[in-house]
Amino acid sequence: MKIRTTSTPLSRLTFILVALLVLTTLAGCASRGRDDGLSARRAELVDKSLAQIGTRYLYGGESPDEGFDCSGLTHYAHHQAGLAIPRTAAAQQRAAKPVPRSRLQPGDMVFFKTGPNAYHVGLMIDRERFVHASTSRSRVRIDHLDTPYWNRHYIGAGTYLR
Repeated sequence: MKIRTTSTPLSRLTFILVALLVLTTLAGCASRGRDDGLSARRAELVDKSLAQIGTRYLYGGESPDEGFDCSGLTHYAHHQAGLAIPRTAAAQQRAAKPVPRSRLQPGDMVFFKTGPNAYHVGLMIDRERFVHASTSRSRVRIDHLDTPYWNRHYIGAGTYLR
């Protein structure tokens, strides 16, 4: 027995639209790696920096084994992510592409002037917090950018990623 069907332009269009809807829904379910919208390089910078939480502070230090100073930590994280940047905080700021504070993203660097000739740098891990090697009394840690101390000493932000 042969079943007879009628195909109209409207039924074909309906079929195509339903098929496209199903395909776009399935494509939206595909795995995309990190689900937080970070580029792979930004995610790697953040991950490499966060892996150093608790590492001791050492002036001039630039490795997990010996310890880090602030610019040693950012230099190390960038190197691990395949980016060459200057070694000191002041040189890192001069060479980085400026980023407005309102547009900070994970992986961007924040710069502070903490004394007459002293500069400090940290790496943003989200829009509010940064990881840094703070002082000889501390270890690599996370702080909020909007605390009174860091607000008072903030002088800018930059990136090597854009």
